[in-house]
Amino acid sequence: MKQAKLRATANRHGMEFMLVGAICLAVIMTFVALRSTPISIVEILLASTALMAILLGFLKSQQPFYSLLIDNKEICYVHRFGNMHIEVDNFHSAGIPSVTQELEILELNAVGIKLNNIDTFLHDLSPRLAGKLLVEQRYIFLQAVKVYCKNGNCPPEWLVEPSDYRSASGNVYTGLIAMFANRMHNLKALTGYDLLLPANVLDRDIWHFSTLLNRWKLNPDEVVGSLLD
Repeated sequence: MKQAKLRATANRHGMEFMLVGAICLAVIMTFVALRSTPISIVEILLASTALMAILLGFLKSQQPFYSLLIDNKEICYVHRFGNMHIEVDNFHSAGIPSVTQELEILELNAVGIKLNNIDTFLHDLSPRLAGKLLVEQRYIFLQAVKVYCKNGNCPPEWLVEPSDYRSASGNVYTGLIAMFANRMHNLKALTGYDLLLPANVLDRDIWHFSTLLNRWKLNPDEVVGSLLD
């Protein structure tokens, strides 16, 4: 089976950041050590910047090399805390989620995915990954909440997800999976989409990627083949 492997833009150049940061730090420290005068504020700022570059490179290097795997049967979002699978039969559509309140329109910096059956998705989702995604994507969700609740009347369950959930088909979930299911429910109420793929996990801009996913739904083999060319 052919499988396309996509690398997120945010995961690239980790080694380069660490190497440049380490060289700059070594040069600064050598220069300071060979000089008799005290270290200056400028040199402290430069050393701090070099340390930040090393840290940023290290964090980038800890992410999976490939963020998305796509074949003719499913999309797999690869996260260092687990994988998220969306089968082609369960994929309804993709687009750019937005929130409208009066004259204000906010487009989220992510690709939204609408599912046909959330139970199929939730049964394969690990609690560890669900908990991590709740934290990582909270800032995106709160951007939508902020626009929608501008008048101050905001449902409390939108700010703190309950730890129990009953799906439309009657399945009961608890714990982190239930909290993630409630986030999906609230996100759909706000934007019409069940899931988010933030821009930093994609290999191209959100508009092109959402179009790619919709093409994949119609003709998986053709899209996977084009990604491999």
